Amino acid sequence: MNRPAGAPGRVKEISSAANPIVKQIRLLEKKRHREETNSFLAEGMKLIIDAIDNGWRLKTLIHAASASDNEAVTKLAARAVALGADVIIVPERVLGQITRRDNPQMVAGVLERRFADPARIEAGNDDVWIALDRVRDPGNLGTIIRTADAGGASGVILVGETTDPFAAETVRATMGSIFAVPLARMDTDRFAGFAGRWSGQIVGTRLEGSVDFRVPDYAQGPILLLMGNEQAGLPGDLAALCTTLVRIPQAGRADSLNLAVATALCLYEARRHAFPIADGARS
Repeated sequence: MNRPAGAPGRVKEISSAANPIVKQIRLLEKKRHREETNSFLAEGMKLIIDAIDNGWRLKTLIHAASASDNEAVTKLAARAVALGADVIIVPERVLGQITRRDNPQMVAGVLERRFADPARIEAGNDDVWIALDRVRDPGNLGTIIRTADAGGASGVILVGETTDPFAAETVRATMGSIFAVPLARMDTDRFAGFAGRWSGQIVGTRLEGSVDFRVPDYAQGPILLLMGNEQAGLPGDLAALCTTLVRIPQAGRADSLNLAVATALCLYEARRHAFPIADGARS
């Protein structure tokens, strides 16, 4: 469906999941196909609108035929066509096969993936970047991206072989924040060089950390918050890059915290100065 740049998109009705266009979209469940096409699938009107509003390229909008009379859906479809995206209208059962959900939302979209260029990351004094070492769980990664958005982090860096941030489960868990939070990727060697040039504190979380995570003066930024993965924690080579190793105290029998929870605690502590308590909220 090639056409000149800047040309409006086209609208097509498709009734069968065996259609080649539908087959190509369904392949986006596979990481290899997402990488080959530089594309991914997002579900729900909110996510598609968030993506467009944040300047992400929408390639294809898919909506259920039963939603053709929905004013919000028709407005979104018109906007998609004007932006050069194709619109395909399918039965709800086909949309369910595309999204692999029994009760799919009425709208989905194929979007172009986007990563931040590590060479262009310039951290300001008030910035907090989160670096995640080999994060494995899609739900954890999606929750961390959502938390990064809510907590005012400047971006998330994926270190080493991580779960795909553009997998459907991850995108869903971000609740749209994937379109607002810059994501960068680095292998371990490149990250070590990046960390070596970091102008502020590098705070890593480790069970062997000697400092309570509430102790460092996070107002002296910028901050690079380095989190280990779910199984092994922060390895020695990455721990050696840190200016401070911190621990999160625990009172119960659990020997560790969920990665997303630990990241949220550390991020909000690092950003505490950015959330002053209003006078009226103290009573």
